[in-house]
Amino acid sequence: MTATEASRSFAALLDSAEHGETIVVTRGGRRIAVIGPAPTGNGAALNDVLRRFRPDDDFAADVASARSLLEDTVVEWPVD
Repeated sequence: MTATEASRSFAALLDSAEHGETIVVTRGGRRIAVIGPAPTGNGAALNDVLRRFRPDDDFAADVASARSLLEDTVVEWPVD
């Protein structure tokens, strides 16, 4: 859908997203946005799983090891 079409029929676009459709918005033939249904979870299910299934003793060490591999730098996306 072009940006102009999205602008003119925004309510219909939101209705489509609400019903599970994902819409790609283009401008000048280039993809500029993807509009789709919002996630419905709020984290309560994840909290429940984490409470019921406690991580093993090595889990904290695994997390620390993975975090040590992360870089604290911002990488700019290339612009075409």
